[in-house]
Amino acid sequence: MPLLQHFKNSNQFFFSVLLGFVLLAVGNVQAADISAGSDGAKSIVIPKLAEEAHIDGVLDEAVWHQALLIEDFHQYEPVEYAKPSQKSQVWIYYTESALYIASFFEEPDMSKISANIMRQGQGLQSDDILAVILDPSLDRRSGYRFEVNANGVRWEGLFQNVTEIEGNWDGIWQADAKKVGNGWYSEIKIPFQTIAFNPDSDAWGINFRRAIRRNNESIAWVSRNRQVNPGVAGTMTGMTGMKQGIGLDIVPSMTLKSNRTYGPLGSTTKNFEPSLDMYYKLTPQLNASLTLNTDFSAAEVDSRQVNLTRFNLFFPEQRDFFIRESDIFEFGMIGTGGFNNTAGSGGNPAIPTAAAQNARPFFSRKIGLSSTGAPVDIDFGGKISGRMGDWNVGSLVIKQAEDTASGVASRDLFVGRAVLNVLSESQLGVITTYGDPQSILANSLTGIDFRYRNSKLPGGQTLQGSVFFQQTNSEKLQDHNASYGFGISYPASQGWRGGYSYKRVEKNFNPAMGFVNQADVADHAVDLGYRRFMLPGGYLRSLYGGFDGYRSNYGNDGSLSNENIGFRFTGQNNSGDSLFLRLIHSEEVLRIPFTINRPTNGSARTVIPTGAYQFNESLLGLDIASQRKVSGRLSTRWGSYYDGDHFQRSADLNWRPTPRYSFGGQYSENEIHLPQGDFTVRLISLQTQISFTSTVSWTTLFQYDNVSEQFGINSRLHWIPQAGREAFVVFNYGMSDLDKDKIFISTNTDLSVKFNYTLRF
Repeated sequence: MPLLQHFKNSNQFFFSVLLGFVLLAVGNVQAADISAGSDGAKSIVIPKLAEEAHIDGVLDEAVWHQALLIEDFHQYEPVEYAKPSQKSQVWIYYTESALYIASFFEEPDMSKISANIMRQGQGLQSDDILAVILDPSLDRRSGYRFEVNANGVRWEGLFQNVTEIEGNWDGIWQADAKKVGNGWYSEIKIPFQTIAFNPDSDAWGINFRRAIRRNNESIAWVSRNRQVNPGVAGTMTGMTGMKQGIGLDIVPSMTLKSNRTYGPLGSTTKNFEPSLDMYYKLTPQLNASLTLNTDFSAAEVDSRQVNLTRFNLFFPEQRDFFIRESDIFEFGMIGTGGFNNTAGSGGNPAIPTAAAQNARPFFSRKIGLSSTGAPVDIDFGGKISGRMGDWNVGSLVIKQAEDTASGVASRDLFVGRAVLNVLSESQLGVITTYGDPQSILANSLTGIDFRYRNSKLPGGQTLQGSVFFQQTNSEKLQDHNASYGFGISYPASQGWRGGYSYKRVEKNFNPAMGFVNQADVADHAVDLGYRRFMLPGGYLRSLYGGFDGYRSNYGNDGSLSNENIGFRFTGQNNSGDSLFLRLIHSEEVLRIPFTINRPTNGSARTVIPTGAYQFNESLLGLDIASQRKVSGRLSTRWGSYYDGDHFQRSADLNWRPTPRYSFGGQYSENEIHLPQGDFTVRLISLQTQISFTSTVSWTTLFQYDNVSEQFGINSRLHWIPQAGREAFVVFNYGMSDLDKDKIFISTNTDLSVKFNYTLRF
């Protein structure tokens, strides 16, 4: 009998999962003595002062002597509530226009400090940092995260929910830092015009985090269950009389473009494209946005993926206009923490990435793209989003230009979202969409969701979950047009943790502005594991062992579509290096032949016939801690594959000889041996990064895969004199070898020069 045969009986499985959660709760209450002490209910009264500090990383202004000093920090890793190894101090005050924060972090041996990142906006996972978490609405459900390293590099993120962060959000704020003989100082200024807050309340949620990378130590002002987020934070009172000017940001930009396509029908075009973005605060909590003749030429390029599955790939949004207040448009926790992800475990790897995102009602990547994936202009877009008391609201209106290549006329698109905060940490919401960005057919969607969270269980544990229902109305697709599901998780960072989710996507569910990986399916997913922290002083930091399962049934008769079952084990040392092992059993039922390899040179395709397949694989890998000069991941995966076998090796490494220079390489090779034929899939990318200063950087990305036989270069020179003012020079070049004769020919080049400047009133 295959593992988890009871998966085929959903009722029996459901009740066994509920029983498991009861055992988890009991087990974790009994194990609560792992963490000594208590996080308490910390609060501060912040002073309002008149003087504005100059943000240069040097605390030489007298105003800092009047600021509130915070020193009562504790470890939350490796030992929660233990005394930190180094002294940490934070000062805070505010004026009528901005919040000011400064810090001093002691470091007796400055040669050991991790300050690897020089490029503004780059993730700071490898560096010693100060992180500030703000919950201006004090709803314990949402907020902002601001980080700065010892080089004065800023990074900011927007909480999509309590634990997930959208790191592509760009806010306007200032920060700088200076190293001294025994540590480093930082200064931060966060204008009130950058964030949304409730003017009728003088209380905000706030927290501070320090990371010391050399010993993988994390320090916080408030923590619970080794978590630091808007739901686990202190309270800051005394916030009154803040001003946001008239609340208007005007962002004009200019783009000069030159595009050339090669070949018999090649052409060259040159144009000048002005565009305008405007942001206006209707209230301190409610933002209105307008974009005209929108240009996305400076957006980051996607990392190339090679698809060896029957299902669609998922690419995240990277355009700033759609990312602002994107947390409000999240629905049902699809693809995020409450549905199929649990803390301390790295999520549930048995769920295919795109399947986790399946049935998203709104996926902004659909806007501005044709059905073939070609860019389509956006004439204008408007958005109102923010908070009104206990309500979170968002509406988006887009006028998409005519798609001349496919002959589709211009389209009007709309998304509306409203979420009510209920209970102490939960939310009830509705969503609606109208329009199809890739056709002229009528399409609409309505949905309702409930997201539950309780982080006050005994032992500091959390229980969270969600339930949702949504339905589409599409031309030519009637009946069987709904999607619904629920999820529950117990996301403990230590001891026992687990989660279960169910999702049904009917065959005619068609969210034209959403994302569907596969229709006419019902998915089950479960993960259960245990994480143990070792006693301080040894080599190992933690050990994790767990089980993960995912099963997708065909919707019409409930028979198996595909299933992944795995056991995994991870050990992490005190420097952050990890060794992991997964044992995986998979089953797949093909009702139609699956073309797994489509050569571009006219060779015979590799087609797997219909039938049921079972295969077993092993995965072994090493994660090298990000603060090292050479960091990344090495892994290999091998085993049976359909009615053959495969061997995959991959390396994702980054070498950072100095903070100014970074060189990365990703290589993946998958040798596949099938009775229908053998083939090898290779994916290669190389990235170079030069940071001339903290405001000027040059990055170049080379990508190639032997499936499409396309080679691409994306090179970006980026200048950020200050937040909200940017200049780009972006060069793209493409080549291909469609007949696979080892001779590449040019396919396209384009050069864009873009400037934007934020005028703030």
